[in-house]
Amino acid sequence: MIQIFMDDVYSIRTFRLDDKDRLLAQANNSRVSAYLLDAFPFPYTEQDADAWLAIAIDQSPKTLFVITENDQLIGGTGFYPKNDVYHLSAEIGYWLGETYWGKGIASKTVHTLVNYIFTNTHLIRLFAGVFSNNPASARVLEKNGFVREGYLRKSIIKRNEILDEVRYGLLRQDWMDAFEKA
Repeated sequence: MIQIFMDDVYSIRTFRLDDKDRLLAQANNSRVSAYLLDAFPFPYTEQDADAWLAIAIDQSPKTLFVITENDQLIGGTGFYPKNDVYHLSAEIGYWLGETYWGKGIASKTVHTLVNYIFTNTHLIRLFAGVFSNNPASARVLEKNGFVREGYLRKSIIKRNEILDEVRYGLLRQDWMDAFEKA
């Protein structure tokens, strides 16, 4: 099992079967799913949780993680390595249960995830897409050194609303430069 502590309370770790009840409780929220791909459904059912846990637990190498408070699931994060000519890049993602929004946990999570990725993989570029109606997520990325790289106009349809997507990226070299200055 992988577990990386952010501080005395929060960590990211690999999924376990006993995360199911907390996953259902945190994920079955229309406000949480509003900012995520449709692959993250609402309502979030027991079958959805079972399917996700099967994928997350069985995967190798591990790229999907639980965000925890005192080892209890409060959200999820991960990275998705790309293929072909993009094989040195990965997309990152993260979500938190609504009661955990606005507390700096997402920023700590992204910081921890980025450090893990750049320390343990050969990847040189990370990126994330943010729905234009989610400025809080954009701030999380910016606080962690991600740079706005593009704006995909009217590229998303979510709940019958057409939205833009803002693309952010972070290069390993920029991360290393920031780390050396700290």
